[in-house]
Amino acid sequence: MIYKQNLNNYKFLFLFIPLIILVFIFSCNPQKKIIKEPIKEKGAEFLFQQLKKNEFKFNWLTIKFSANVTFNKTENSFSGTLRMRKDSAIWISISPALGIEAARIFITPDSVKMLNRLQNTFFEGDLKFISNTLNTYFDFEMLQSLLIGNDIAVYKNEVYKASIDGKLYLLNTIGRIKLKKHLKNVTDSLNLLKQDIWLNPYNYKITKVHLKELKENRKLEANYNEFTKVDSLLFPSVVEYKTTNEKDKLEIKIEHSKISSAGPLEFPFNVSNKYKKIVNF
Repeated sequence: MIYKQNLNNYKFLFLFIPLIILVFIFSCNPQKKIIKEPIKEKGAEFLFQQLKKNEFKFNWLTIKFSANVTFNKTENSFSGTLRMRKDSAIWISISPALGIEAARIFITPDSVKMLNRLQNTFFEGDLKFISNTLNTYFDFEMLQSLLIGNDIAVYKNEVYKASIDGKLYLLNTIGRIKLKKHLKNVTDSLNLLKQDIWLNPYNYKITKVHLKELKENRKLEANYNEFTKVDSLLFPSVVEYKTTNEKDKLEIKIEHSKISSAGPLEFPFNVSNKYKKIVNF
C-alpha cells in the first residue's frame, strides 16, 4: 500500500510542530496612515507588548488536523490528532489512510518517543533527535510556540526594530539568546537567532516568523493564517512551515479541523513486547 511506503519518511512527519511557509491571507485592507501611528508613537516596545497580550493562552489543547509534507521532491499526506499540555507534553497520533493509526509520537521537555505500528518498532531519545533531523537547533518551548503561533518565550527580549512591511507590522532583531536558566549545556548559549516577526495590525497576532541561525546557513519560516476563536482567543486554522539548509528543503502545510482547550487530557504511549527498539527512526 502507498501509506506503508510513506513510513520511510516518518522522521519528518512530526516536524510540523516547528517548525515548521510562504503564503498569508488577509481579508482586511488597511491604509498605510492607519498602521503608521502606533509605530510612530510607541515604537517596537508597544508592538511587542501587544503581541504578548494577544498570544494564545492555554493549559490543555486538542487539535484534529490534516497535513501535507514535502521533503525535497518527496510528498506525503496524512491526518491525525494532536494533544498538548502547556510546557509539559506534546502527543501526536498519525493516520496516513483509512483512519488506521500508523504512528504515535510523545514529546516532553526532555524526551522524544516514537511508535511505528506498521513496522512494530519504537524509538526513544532526547530532543537532540529533533535538532539533528532538521539540522537546526530546537527545544520543547520552541516547538510549542511555533505550533500555536506564539513568540519564543524563554529567549531574551533583545532590542527590536519596528517598521511597516506592506500591510503588516514588522519586528526584527539582530539576535536572541536563550535565557541562562533554560540552558542545558554550554553550547546552547552560542545559539544566536536572527528573528523577524510580522503582525496583523488589527489583532496583533503573529502571521509570519523567520528564524535564522547566525552561525549556520539554516532558516525556518512559519506562516499562520485564517484565525478562528477558541475560548475568545484567536488560533490559526492553517499553518505552513518551511525549513532550509545547504542540502535539504522541508515544507509542511497543516489544516486544523477541530480545536479544543478542554481538559484534562491523557497521553497514552504503551509499548508491547512485540515492538523492537531502534536507535534511529
